[in-house]
Amino acid sequence: MSPILMLLLSLGFSIGLCVHVVRTHKEMYWLWIILAFQPLGGLVYLIAILGPELVRGPTVRKIQSQAREKLDPTREYREAKQACDDAPTVRNQSRLAAAAVSLGRHDEAAALYAQAAQGIHADDGVLLLGWANALIELGRAPEALPLLDRLGQDESRGRTPSAALALGRAYEAVGRAAEAETAYQWAADRLPGLEGLGRYAAFLARAGRKDEARAMVEDMDRRIAKTHPQFQKEGRAWRDLAAGALNS
Repeated sequence: MSPILMLLLSLGFSIGLCVHVVRTHKEMYWLWIILAFQPLGGLVYLIAILGPELVRGPTVRKIQSQAREKLDPTREYREAKQACDDAPTVRNQSRLAAAAVSLGRHDEAAALYAQAAQGIHADDGVLLLGWANALIELGRAPEALPLLDRLGQDESRGRTPSAALALGRAYEAVGRAAEAETAYQWAADRLPGLEGLGRYAAFLARAGRKDEARAMVEDMDRRIAKTHPQFQKEGRAWRDLAAGALNS
């Protein structure tokens, strides 16, 4: 490699690091270190500043969070419960309810959402939807429907894929099949991931429309094959839900 090319590469490397210093509001003395001691100054900045930032990046944090959940699945619940015991605010109650749902403690979640959805928070969309979903999981869909109706009164909050999916499940549970299909289909077309599609396919299978359900399962198989491995496990869970309804 020629000396001129090496100089250009060193200069480009240093300029790139200087841009990072300015954009991330680091101490300005780093500019002097990087430019005055090329390329050693840049390497020091890379190791001392950029390295730790990359380690704490969102992807790494997500992987670390998933690992913690596998090793200690009740950690978030314990921390949320402690926070709620210390300060039973609506935010802490909602956090604890979500943690309870992740552990299958739907009775507790329903009670927490009910406590939180009071006063000025009585029409809070997150609380109403969480409460309704907990009731549906408990087989109490008739109690969930009024909550979803309240949620739907404000179209900006109620007409969301997640709310439509909950509405489809509640309608199906109370025997309102036509309305359930409309809600399921609307949610499946818009909800990220495969939960909407999986629940819609399972509904069709339970309704005796197994050819349509089978075609949707095959579509899910194709989508899962193209999905990043990190998300395939969740996709297969919803695919298996639909396949189980087909085979029952």
